[in-house]
Amino acid sequence: MSCHRVAVPSRRLSAPLVAAPLLAAAALIVSPVVAGAPAQAAPVCTFLQPIGGNGATPIVSKQVGRGKLLGRTNWNTDFIVDRPYDSYKFFFTANSSSGSAQYPVTGYLKFSDGTNLQVFNEIMSPPIGTGRMFGPFPAIPGKQTSQTNFKIGASDDPGALGFSYRISVQGCSGS
Repeated sequence: MSCHRVAVPSRRLSAPLVAAPLLAAAALIVSPVVAGAPAQAAPVCTFLQPIGGNGATPIVSKQVGRGKLLGRTNWNTDFIVDRPYDSYKFFFTANSSSGSAQYPVTGYLKFSDGTNLQVFNEIMSPPIGTGRMFGPFPAIPGKQTSQTNFKIGASDDPGALGFSYRISVQGCSGS
């Protein structure tokens, strides 16, 4: 058995490592390859800013309102994509609950060429304080994502009116 010294830049070990099991364990901790597979770094995710927001927070709080004959509803919220990301995550949390009312929750990736892709579409009836993450959804090769869109509507369920929620979106790199 041979003796090995392990040099640590910030300090030197006072005794040589002689036990083979300890050396093998240290190699697993230091090595970027474990059991033949390369180590994967966790993706770095950044909250996207809502379009029309005040820049103070990337989290948008809204309340489901009635559809309008004239003007726009508050059902859509766009988030600006300021650089390319590998994937996107959408976050939804119910601030209030209206019994058994159901809410359509939809998410889109919007592209610089004017097209879009619906990445999820669900009918939810979440209890107050319940959160949900949708995704991660990968970026589409050959397309430049310019915005993401969250749409929460009241559908035809009168019990859905007044429901309040929080939403946010993250862009992730390195995934």
